[in-house]
Amino acid sequence: MNALVKTDKTAGARQVAAQAAVEEKQYLTFMLGGEMFSLGILCIKEIIWYANLTEVPMMPACIRGVINLRGAVVPVMDLSIRFGKPSTPVIKSSCIVIVEVPTAIEGEHQNMGIVVDSVQAVLEIPTSEIEPAPSFGAKIRPDFIEGIAKVNGKFVILLNVNRVLSMEEIGQMGQMGQATATANMAEVS
Repeated sequence: MNALVKTDKTAGARQVAAQAAVEEKQYLTFMLGGEMFSLGILCIKEIIWYANLTEVPMMPACIRGVINLRGAVVPVMDLSIRFGKPSTPVIKSSCIVIVEVPTAIEGEHQNMGIVVDSVQAVLEIPTSEIEPAPSFGAKIRPDFIEGIAKVNGKFVILLNVNRVLSMEEIGQMGQMGQATATANMAEVS
């Protein structure tokens, strides 16, 4: 019974290293049009209740307006319109999630708000649980999707904040809208 048992100390170290390799990222989940979406928590500055917005003429349709956030002008985007769906109705639980997005100038960022139906929770999702974006069947552009995770039996779409809130692309949409408005005015004259 008194047998000497050899242990492999390196096997234990490998097991600890393997567990550490299972990286988890935190995501803020929110509802939009009956679907659950999420954004990486590192880009989120704060969450505020929906308040009166000031509309700005000649902006792309997905920009709902601007808000004054402690003296700074912050544009607010309607994600539903950005995804090609009808505008998000304002309800009792509507919030504006303030997100920091990169600008065209290297190293600079701008705050942008997005309107959501409700904020759900902050979840830690292991990277091993995240599947790549599907190449078909998505209700939004595939490049807007960073991945899809299954949480508590439901799918959560992880959004690629740099693509969804691309300042360059939104600026181009505004320029196209202005050109269309100018062409329509010329036809009326």
